[in-house]
Amino acid sequence: MEHVELFFKSIFIDNMVFATFLGMCSYLAVSKKVSTAVGLGAAVIFVLAVTVPLNWLLDQYILKEGALVWLGEEFAAYDLSFLSFIMFIATIATMVQLVEIIVEKFSPALYNSLGIFLPLIAVNCAILGGSLFMQSREIPSLGLALTYGVGSGIGWFLAILAIAAIREKIRYSAVPPALRGLGITFIITGLMAIGFMSFGGMLTGGDEKKEEAPKVEAKVEKEKATETTAEIVAENTNTNQ
Repeated sequence: MEHVELFFKSIFIDNMVFATFLGMCSYLAVSKKVSTAVGLGAAVIFVLAVTVPLNWLLDQYILKEGALVWLGEEFAAYDLSFLSFIMFIATIATMVQLVEIIVEKFSPALYNSLGIFLPLIAVNCAILGGSLFMQSREIPSLGLALTYGVGSGIGWFLAILAIAAIREKIRYSAVPPALRGLGITFIITGLMAIGFMSFGGMLTGGDEKKEEAPKVEAKVEKEKATETTAEIVAENTNTNQ
């Protein structure tokens, strides 16, 4: 259940584009055609699915304070967290190079259509943001890190796919000249972000019930304590009489 909750939360509630507005450069530049958007979105899913778990391992066993204890007790005091950005970016750049080689080998047309934006995935802030959010939220296990990486990638994929489909349609619409191009794209993105905000309460129902239960139990216990106190006072009164 924890994996399912994290998966849907990373797609709809903590969407990289509509919640944190990360990766907007590629989102705006490569969303003119659906086919191109699908190719870049698939590449982002792959990179996030690989780099977030890898960076989780780096953070847990090398970078965080006390992570080197597996080398011996004398290394327990070491804290290499200041290297997080460098190590995370190195991992991301390696995976992006692998994706670039694969796409160029098996789909030259897609490689040419993506152009410079395929290698620029390495500096896409949504990719680095996935690893940094994983670190800041202290995701406890490798499996959950993988789930978060895949979910975040799918969320970014859905965002760029949706805006690409809309931009293909509005070419034939009567858009005011002042809003054509990026103007109407920004407006549509803002409206879509407002729509995705409606998913914010999707996974909070259980939490509210869990919070209400202790309050009810505490109220019942307080009433019992009051009744017990009243009985003791009544007994003492009768005894004195």
